[in-house]
Amino acid sequence: MKSLRLLLLLLVWPLLTGCEHKQARAKVPSPPGLPTDRTATAKSTPSHQPHSTRGEYGTVIVETSKPIRTEMGLASWYGPPYHNRRGANGEIYDMNGMTAAHRTLPLNSIVRVTNVRTGNSAIVRITDRGPFIGERMLDLSLAAAKAVDVWAPGTAWVKMDVLESPEPLDTGGKWAVQIGAFDTLQAATKMKESLINRYHPARVLEFSGPTGEWVRVRVQNDDRELAEQISRSISTAQGGVFLVRLD
Repeated sequence: MKSLRLLLLLLVWPLLTGCEHKQARAKVPSPPGLPTDRTATAKSTPSHQPHSTRGEYGTVIVETSKPIRTEMGLASWYGPPYHNRRGANGEIYDMNGMTAAHRTLPLNSIVRVTNVRTGNSAIVRITDRGPFIGERMLDLSLAAAKAVDVWAPGTAWVKMDVLESPEPLDTGGKWAVQIGAFDTLQAATKMKESLINRYHPARVLEFSGPTGEWVRVRVQNDDRELAEQISRSISTAQGGVFLVRLD
């Protein structure tokens, strides 16, 4: 009888162990995924990026940058015959770039120009000297003039915000008085001789430009006050007299 029970147990045991093995391998559903953080996603992709440009010395200039100086005045624009000529900062002037000319701001300053009437504005870099006509404040490149609605009328009243400058605005600088343009070399030479006699030992130069002949008085020690005094004391029937910063 014991032998029969042992035989039956040996026959049933593999069946019992097989059932337990199948139960151990039963399929378990995967855990649910983590919920998406929609708020974090929305913050990482802003809907609006303000217009910006990188300044000459790495500063990021944006439309809302706070100015260090503001001037109001008449703006004009210049293209041919200045296009592809070397500007005051040493670069070749490209009338299709976003640049401008100013008589007294340090070269490579970054300014924002806003048309007073239309409100359109643009950020430009000062690369040249001028304008040398009457009381105009700023000469824009062709591209900049189109951006701020100066190109079609030729001139317009603008607000100029200085956003960045490589040099102090109120101290230092290399100063001169520029006179012209003269229609003839003879007229320019006559003015040069007169100034040499009056302001010795100031350095007086005569040179040709795209629009005529010019005379420049370079004062000793780059004294701005002295340059301003000389500019007020000179009068000419041709062209005009302008205080100019050379750097």
